[in-house]
Order: sequence, then structure tokens, then C-alpha cells
Amino acid sequence: MQSKKIVIMGGGLVGSTIAADLSQQFDVTVADIDKKSLEKIKDRGIKTLKAELSVNETLRRTVRNFDIVVGALPGFMGYNMIKQVIEEKREIVDISFSPEDPLELDEHAKKHGVTVVTDCGVAPGVGNIILGRHNSEMKVEKYQCYVGGLPFVREWPYEYKAVFSPRDVIEEYIRPARYVENGRIITREALSDPELLFFPQVGTLEAWNTDGLRSLLKTMEIPNMIEKTLRYPGSVEYLKVLRETGYFSYDPVKVNGTKIRPIDLTAKLLFPKWQMKPGEEDFTAMRIYIEGISKDSKTKYLWEMFDRYDKTTGTMSMARTTGFACSAAVNLIASGKFNRKGVNPPEHLGEKSGHFKFIMDYMKNRGVIYNFEQLPICNDKFESDKK
Repeated sequence: MQSKKIVIMGGGLVGSTIAADLSQQFDVTVADIDKKSLEKIKDRGIKTLKAELSVNETLRRTVRNFDIVVGALPGFMGYNMIKQVIEEKREIVDISFSPEDPLELDEHAKKHGVTVVTDCGVAPGVGNIILGRHNSEMKVEKYQCYVGGLPFVREWPYEYKAVFSPRDVIEEYIRPARYVENGRIITREALSDPELLFFPQVGTLEAWNTDGLRSLLKTMEIPNMIEKTLRYPGSVEYLKVLRETGYFSYDPVKVNGTKIRPIDLTAKLLFPKWQMKPGEEDFTAMRIYIEGISKDSKTKYLWEMFDRYDKTTGTMSMARTTGFACSAAVNLIASGKFNRKGVNPPEHLGEKSGHFKFIMDYMKNRGVIYNFEQLPICNDKFESDKK
């Protein structure tokens, strides 16, 4: 395993965190076009490569000298990157969360004999892994996932900062949200059905519908599933105003004779507003409820994770929680423990107890802890089971 060569495609906050983690065990190189990002990574003793990864030939030439690829590019580049890496017959773990469905590349990956793990972050990511484990042990009837990353300091006007591309975040606000209710896929607009949840570490947060189930809609036959994004209360209103005004639109408008896409301008304006300042602290919160039948009895489980900015290393929480899940998957592939060919959404990683334990222990050893408890239920049986 020590001889494996790994290339990280993208040297942003998450990509650089993955690189720092994996470089403790592997020969790691980070590829990016941004000189400043590469200089910071190089200062940490990690090899770098300047490359325009939006060009297919450059991308393919970049990955040829490596055994495993980590995709940490903006979402709009993710699907094509996975396709090119597959055709170079390289294994890949990806966190880009592309708008396209990566499962459409499953047969392509199998044809080339490649193992691909997609959406391997927090949610989608660890939430899927947890559900995959429960689904292997019980008949799951209901899955609810609440997740979000936020700055500790609520700074006007947005009370939000991002470690991802602003355009990828905006996608959450405009892409129709799909969830499953009584066995049927329901589609609602993003930002719909807000509700409030209390977290003792930070107080009350607001949750609303986003299209976060992704692969679970195809891989899991569970009658009730939903994922909601967490933000500070009040955020849904100003996001709806921006969306309805057209600031998130991809349709070009003419301004002084020049056509521009509003989304491009909005992303450009929001990027400096949403950037984390040096030393600024963030947190990641997740709460998952899983209900179903275990050993003929109705059972309910609660998983919770609350992670903070690491003051010792200066690492953002969202970079840690996303990055370490990805690194764990890379280790499973590098060791040969996970070698299922084709496109594997993260729920596949949770199917085997050994894989699940490795991932959870890997993150725990790095301070990202998922607490688990079984909740009391008044009735031992579902009503339909009673005679």
C-alpha cells in the first residue's frame, strides 16, 4: 500500500486537506491551475503539478502516472473528469457532487475494469454509508438526514461561508428537491418545507429541502427518505428573493449589449463574501434518524455528528468532515479491501461491517466522531403487524 501514487485533482480547501492526510501514508501530488493554491500546498511538503484540468487531454495526461485519483474539482467539472479517468483505467474517489448522475457511468467503469467511488463526502457521503450499513442489517422504513456547515460567527448579510465553489452551493438552492414519501418520489422546489432544529452547541438552526438523496433514490427501496440542509434561521427568505429575482439563472441576459449569465455574476460577487477569513472558525452538524424493523421489532436509531474547526492545524471543519471520509475510501481501495468494479455510491461502502468500521474508526482517529444511540419506541410492532 505504501507504493501507491495518488493525485488529487483540485487544491482547494478540501483537496488540500485530503492531500495532507493521505501524504502521511502515500506518495501524493496535487494538480490544479491556481498558482497560489499550489504554493500553499508545496509549502507543506506535498508535491504539486500545475495543470489546466478543464482540458481533456491535459487531464488524462495528468492521471496516467498515478494509481488512484481523487476528484476534488468544482461540480460542473466532476462528471467529465470521472469519465476521462475511467477511460485511463485509473481508480477514483470523487467528492465533486456533479449535477449529472454519475451512476450513468457505471457500465462504462465496469467495461474498463475500474473501481469508482462517488459523492464521498458528508452528505451525500457518510450519511449514505450509515444508511447502507443499517439497510444490510434491518428493514429500513424511514431515513431522515439533516446536515450543514456554517461559520460560528453570524456575519451579516449572509451568515454563511463556503469551502466549496459558490456555484456548487447555489445549485442546492435551485435544483428541484426529490424525496421519497410512502414509496413515491416527490419533487418540490429547493428551500421548501422549512423546519427548526435545536443543537445544544450552537442553538436553533433552520432546515429545508435540497436534492441531497441523489443515488439513494435508485439504490435503496426505502418507502420514506428525505435530506434537508441546515442554515441559520432566516436564510431561506433572502435565498428565495435572490432566486425569484433571477440571480441564480443560467439563462443569458443582455446588459449594455453584452450577454451574461446571472449565475456567473452572482457566483463572482458571492465568492469574496463567502470566503472563510484566516482563523475564522466553522462547524459541521449532522443529525440522522433511521427507523424500521430489526429482529421483528420496530426500531429507531439516532446518529449525530458535531465537528469544529481544528485550531491546532487550522483546518476547516467542512474540509475535515468531507476530506477524511474521502481519504478513508481511498485507503480501502489502496489496500485492496474494496475493489467492486463500476460506479459505487457511498452506500456501497457501508454494506460490509468491516468497511463501515474502518471508515468510522478512520474519522474518529482524526477527531470526527459520529455518535450513535437507539431511541425508545412505545410499540414493539408496526400497526400493520398487529393481529
